Parts: sequence; structure tokens; C-alpha cells
Amino acid sequence: MKANATVSLAALLAAARICAQDPQPNDPPHQQLRSLRNDLIAAVTSGDFESVFRHVHPDAVVTWQTNEVCRGHQGLRDFFTRTGKDAFRGYKVPPTPDTLTILHGDDTGISFGETIANYRLLGKDMEMKSRWTATVVRQDGRWLLAGYHLSMNVLDNPLLNGAKQALWAAGATALTAGLAAGILFGRRRRNS
Repeated sequence: MKANATVSLAALLAAARICAQDPQPNDPPHQQLRSLRNDLIAAVTSGDFESVFRHVHPDAVVTWQTNEVCRGHQGLRDFFTRTGKDAFRGYKVPPTPDTLTILHGDDTGISFGETIANYRLLGKDMEMKSRWTATVVRQDGRWLLAGYHLSMNVLDNPLLNGAKQALWAAGATALTAGLAAGILFGRRRRNS
């Protein structure tokens, strides 16, 4: 009985030590990271891309759903200019982390989650669900976005679904045209 009590006490102490090391949502770094996220979302949503750069590391690397990679402020500026401010129409679900940022020391963290954004692409409004991973670094006492990677499901997304619908429509049109041509050709042949 005494051995069981000792093992139980040791297990409780180990659990308490692990819980004490777990990050708490209200720890200052997590509060600062939430503020960074909210400021970035507000700047992107309002289309104020110059404000975005205040929260992005000068050497940041961003990989978009299109496989395009931008590096640094000028790379992002060029991307925003090329794609136009009108393509992005806002968030249905802003970038939402799955869990607290995983901190690696006092100055680096990794966060990941999901977002659903609205876009105007190829003349159509589209809703795109994406997964994202962000790397953040603390520099001069401020957290900055140092890396951001977005990805979509390559097997199920609005662009692929649109292409499938266009293919089905083209196939149906070709089948209808082929049947009509066959009927006309058959009638002409019978009448000859």
C-alpha cells in the first residue's frame, strides 16, 4: 500500500510539473501573438498593405496557394500589386490557429490553423478553404511574421471544381453536337 501511495504521489508531482510548464493562453507572449494576429488581419482586411509590413519581418518568406513565393517587403509589395487589391474580398473565417503558438525559446514560434477567404478570380466569386503555417520571431521586443505558408486541398477546391464543371459542360456539348450530326448524317444517307 505504501509503495502504491509513493508511486501515486510521484505521478501527481510529475503531472503538476508538466502542467506548470504548459503554456497558458494568458501568458504575455501569447497575448502579444494574438495582438499581432489581430493587427495583421485588420490590415489585410482593410487592404492597407503598407500597415501589413509593420508586422512582417523584412526577410519574411510567404508561400501562396498558387505556389508563388515572396520574400521580404518588396516581394510582398510586388505580389499585391500584380494580383491587385480586388482579388481578395475578405475572410469568411480569418486565419484561426488550431492551438497556442508552439514557442521555441523566447524569440521563435510556430502557429498553424485554418482560414476561409473570399476571392474574385477569373470573373467569379470563390470561397477558398486553406490550411496555413506561420513562423513568428521576436525582434527588438516585438513579434513579427517571418514565414507564412498557405495550402489548399489539391483534390477538392473551387478552382478544380470549376474546371471539372467546365469539362462536363464541354463534354455534354460535344456529345449533343455529335448526336445531332449523327442524326442529320443518318437522315441524309437514308434519303440518298
